[in-house]
Amino acid sequence: MKQYSADKIRNIAIVGHGSSGKTSLTSAFLFDSKVTNRLTKVDKENTITDYDPDEKQRKISINSALCHFEWNDHKINLIDCPGYSNFLWDTRASLRAVDAGALVVCAVSGVEVGTEKCWEMLEELGLPRIFIVNKLDRENSDFSRTVNSIQDFFGRKAVPVQIPIGSEQNFKGVIDLIEKKAYLFEGGETGGFKQGDIPEDMKKEVEKKAEELTEMIAENDEQLMEKYFENGELSAKELVDGFKKSVFERQIFPVFLASAEKNIGAHQILDGIVDLLPNPLERKEIKAEKGSVKLSADSPFSSFVFKTISDPYTGRISLMRIFSGKVTGDSSVFNTGKDKNEKFNGLFFMQGKEQEEIESAGAGDIVGTAKLKVTATGDTLCDKGSNYQFKPINFPKPSISFAIKPKTREDEDKISQAVYRIKDEDPTAIIARDSETNELIISGNGQLHVEIITERLKKRFNVDVELKPPKISYKETIKGKSDVQGRYKKQTGGRGQYGDVHVKFEPLPRGKDFEFENKVFGGAIPKNYIPSVEKGIEESRKRGIIAGYPTVDFKAILYDGSYHEVDSSDIAFKVAASLAFKKGIKAAKPTILEPIMNVEVYTTETYMGDIMGNLNGRRGKVQGMEQKGNMRIIKAQVPMAEMLDFEPTLTSITGGRGSFIMEMSHYEEVPAHLQKDIIEESIREGRIKKSDEDE
Repeated sequence: MKQYSADKIRNIAIVGHGSSGKTSLTSAFLFDSKVTNRLTKVDKENTITDYDPDEKQRKISINSALCHFEWNDHKINLIDCPGYSNFLWDTRASLRAVDAGALVVCAVSGVEVGTEKCWEMLEELGLPRIFIVNKLDRENSDFSRTVNSIQDFFGRKAVPVQIPIGSEQNFKGVIDLIEKKAYLFEGGETGGFKQGDIPEDMKKEVEKKAEELTEMIAENDEQLMEKYFENGELSAKELVDGFKKSVFERQIFPVFLASAEKNIGAHQILDGIVDLLPNPLERKEIKAEKGSVKLSADSPFSSFVFKTISDPYTGRISLMRIFSGKVTGDSSVFNTGKDKNEKFNGLFFMQGKEQEEIESAGAGDIVGTAKLKVTATGDTLCDKGSNYQFKPINFPKPSISFAIKPKTREDEDKISQAVYRIKDEDPTAIIARDSETNELIISGNGQLHVEIITERLKKRFNVDVELKPPKISYKETIKGKSDVQGRYKKQTGGRGQYGDVHVKFEPLPRGKDFEFENKVFGGAIPKNYIPSVEKGIEESRKRGIIAGYPTVDFKAILYDGSYHEVDSSDIAFKVAASLAFKKGIKAAKPTILEPIMNVEVYTTETYMGDIMGNLNGRRGKVQGMEQKGNMRIIKAQVPMAEMLDFEPTLTSITGGRGSFIMEMSHYEEVPAHLQKDIIEESIREGRIKKSDEDE
């Protein structure tokens, strides 16, 4: 491919809810631009951008994938982004590399949770965008209903620039409201169409919709408004120029329409992308944490690494958006965040998983390079001395965790290297050992996300693991006060051991963890033994008393004791303190705490009753509800122990249309009737002994 200057480049992310047809639209764009010689299909597992084996197997996009093509003497870099909530972190990262978004909405289902989340990410970055209403050939599709759904959620700025000719299986063309021309598609998958007359029965509707669009364009420009009210119309050039300005300033969000499967509408959408969406230089400046980058080929080199791919042949591939300057395949650059130099080992354009080697690239383009030593997703690369640093990517926190158990010793030995590679590619995946339960915990953005990570461990790294619900990180605390003595005396043939402490225990507010206070006066215990007393309590509280979980939110006040000039030692006072801890906690009304999660469930009104009933059955407390368009958000606090199987339940209730997020909130006391089960489970696991519990 020839090199394009920045003003001839369009960088677009195609985003939207799961199963809205983003990958199919990408396939239509690649076919119409002659990159492929056939219309590739998700069902046939031959698309350019869904190339991962997991994507082919599940028929969904899991990873963002970059492709490029030429259209009307422009280069379009397009990133096909995932739509399912488990993988929207990758969409968030990819939006950092583009200048505009194409938000796809299914004409059957309308706006969904994923649509709204993608909109919020585009808003956060201030990116211009278009809507594409897809699947207009499907049964029960409805263009007007879908546009109303879009406007209910996102306002009247979302305005159609086309209307369909025909509906459902009879959808056969589009009418352009700017040009007032009809485009009839010729059938098959060729993407061919012919310009025709507007059907007689649609002329009044076209005039009305075109007038509404013209008024909206004029509203955003005083000169156009004056001219429109004086003359009652605007020229085609005035309309297009005013339209582009309104789109760039996010005053209008054009709504296009398509059937990706039948390749209807792709030509007109591509024309709209070139004509209406901004080129990289039109963004003027990109705010950075350090410095302000002027988008120009003549400025010093700066780029942002938005994605890392683990390729079995090439190794680690870093995809980066070049914001300024030029770079060659053997350039030396500087990683500002890591304060390290890097050397490029070639440059290439990505076409899905395929690499096209290039000698150089300039401002506005998106390229890949391989085998960088320290660079990771979210890093800034620039000319040494420039010291630009772009804001890191704000990745979501994991919402669900499972325990994983390597099936063999060999698997356990290999897992650390595999974890490093997985983390490199997926910054939201966390695999770490829980210091409290000693389990290896894998955390992700949903059950599907976690399942795919474990499948990759098997397929890519030959690491076989079992996936099981994690142990809950319970904690213990006290509700009352106690005053106890801990005395350790041991006499042997030689020197003995002697330590004696008097300690008061009292509860602290939730979240205060532990405090130790020394109130010993008059030398009852020498000062050099005081740290040993604190250490003895600190170590003992890690093991707890009633169920073997860490003890928190209490205060230990050492106020008296005694010592022996010969037999006392650090270890003796440590043991005495542990004895005092055991007696004192048991006498201070010990209880068990459980983690409580903040949960937000996204659903339509249809399923609200069932979901709220299910949350109540999980000991949840509904905190409130919000409405956004047709979507309802239920906010609740639910014990983590009750949320381990919520995702498949929600999928079953909503038919896959609901989603949720959750994060840790606080700890609360476990109801008394459930504490017995937790204690019995701890005995079965060997966390405590039966005799300990009975004491």
